[in-house]
Amino acid sequence: MPLRLAKASVAAAVLAIALAGCTSSTSLVSKRTQGYEIPASALQQIRPGQSQQLVQMVLGSPQSTNTFGDQTAWYYVETKVNQTAFGLTMIQERTVLAVYFDKNKKVTERAVYSLEDGRPINVETRRTPSFGQDKTFIESILESF
Repeated sequence: MPLRLAKASVAAAVLAIALAGCTSSTSLVSKRTQGYEIPASALQQIRPGQSQQLVQMVLGSPQSTNTFGDQTAWYYVETKVNQTAFGLTMIQERTVLAVYFDKNKKVTERAVYSLEDGRPINVETRRTPSFGQDKTFIESILESF
């Protein structure tokens, strides 16, 4: 009888651990930040006249850069999303910090854009016609023999 009681208690312990692993998250939605986390204290430190090196020390390397003529812009993008347990991602908030530099690599301006500042762009779905045959990879290989 004691052996049977020991087996039952071991089975109950294993079941409890397995169920605890399954229920570690009580929510089906998790909140995450993609890209940079832009703290308000860092935004306050970026002012006109500062150098690129100082901006890089405060914010790190930019996610994207743009050069137009002798001016440069650095972009830092922070996206806050809710992700379901099933992989569906919903954007809740997006902040884009743009830091603009002059030819002397000094900050001329900084701008903060939000999700509401963006505009949807229609992607062109038409295709340019070609005068050949569309072949699959396998068809191309078989044709070469």
